[in-house]
Amino acid sequence: MTAITGPRSAHDGRRTAVSRPRVGHIDFLNCLPLFWGLARTGSLLDLDLCRDTPERLSDALVSGELDIGPISVMEYLRHADDLVVLPDIAVGADGPVMSCLLVSKVPLAELDGVPLACTTTSRTSVRLAELLLTDEIGVRPQYFTCPPDLPTMLADAPAAVVIGDAALRASLLEADTLGFEVYDLAEMWRKWTGLPFVFAVFAARRTFLAEHADLVREVHSAFLASRELFLDEIDEVCHKAARWAEFDAATLKRYYLSALDFSLGERQLAGLREFARRVGGVDAGFPPDVRIRLLDTEQAG
Repeated sequence: MTAITGPRSAHDGRRTAVSRPRVGHIDFLNCLPLFWGLARTGSLLDLDLCRDTPERLSDALVSGELDIGPISVMEYLRHADDLVVLPDIAVGADGPVMSCLLVSKVPLAELDGVPLACTTTSRTSVRLAELLLTDEIGVRPQYFTCPPDLPTMLADAPAAVVIGDAALRASLLEADTLGFEVYDLAEMWRKWTGLPFVFAVFAARRTFLAEHADLVREVHSAFLASRELFLDEIDEVCHKAARWAEFDAATLKRYYLSALDFSLGERQLAGLREFARRVGGVDAGFPPDVRIRLLDTEQAG
């Protein structure tokens, strides 16, 4: 993992060398499409890349240890004044997502007042589960945090929220063995609101953008180009990824093409705003009508 520390510039005795932008990369299979092409196009050499969990990357971007990167939607909304969203790219779903799940050994209506284990790696998924259970199902479990190991989570609770690779394992490999029902949180949101759900956006710090606007636009363009190259070469990507993953190439291809939504257009922004409206307030740390600032992709002049 690349350390997310270090000076912003260094001097070699002849000229000042500006450091590469510090960019976050979610270390889950679901973000592979957004970074596949960076090495293929050479753009990876222009980035100081940090791989980590969504929670840690969100904290790093907020604290200024990263300049650009993915950030959990809950953390973005709390710090929207300090960040600018990169348009046309995100991590979300417009239906079942397969990797953001509520698993339960009992019917959801029986979860009122009982323990519910929550992954420590995504605040947005946990808040979405809480919203759905409270406002749609009508129950209020007792939430507690737990490392994302499903057998451990279910040892102390009848239900759990899991995301990422752990969720894929839960839905595809463990449901029959451990005896639970799988509820896809993105699918539940889609049926409830008719809108896509955005789990993470990509954003730049406003202070970094003010000093390096052209560089932020270059990184944004590199992300978009990487995603397009991934789609062009998806069979090769899935076969290579399957060598090291717990899932075969066909499963990965289905996940990337039919479950995940990497776009951030008007429908996705509408879903993001609807989520903010439903959960925003003093306790959330942002208003329901929080302003979402998008990067101006046109160069000045």
